[in-house]
Amino acid sequence: MQTTAPTIRVSVRDQRLDLMDGEDVLASYPVSTSRFGIGSEAGSLKTPLGRFRIGEKIGADMPVGTIFRGRRPLSPNEKPPPTEDLILTRILWLEGLEEHNANTRERYIYIHGTRHEDLIGQPASHGCIRMKGDDLLALFERVPQGAEVVITA
Repeated sequence: MQTTAPTIRVSVRDQRLDLMDGEDVLASYPVSTSRFGIGSEAGSLKTPLGRFRIGEKIGADMPVGTIFRGRRPLSPNEKPPPTEDLILTRILWLEGLEEHNANTRERYIYIHGTRHEDLIGQPASHGCIRMKGDDLLALFERVPQGAEVVITA
């Protein structure tokens, strides 16, 4: 039985996201972090490290595979953005809680779905944490806005 608010722990080394209740792992999912490495520099396309919170949850009740542009779901007749790094299914928008990662929200760092599920488990993103659509749906339902997220090297 869950006794505290769930937290998220992401290991860049292991390319893994764990949903935690204290020290107990409630669920574990493979992820994909940045192919450019770790860091918090603006424009670097790197995955930041440290403590965060989920600042906003976007996409509840949207179909799996929904494409988002500017955090807004595209309608079926809208053309997808011209990028290989599409944002799909749901968005958990991260806010940095430490001085070195305070720019995370402005960098648009999310936990989100991807059309590149074959690359999950290896660094391949542009700074965000990518998840498989079904895994993201399960996580999205279990974590509240404001939940703590810790990303480690």
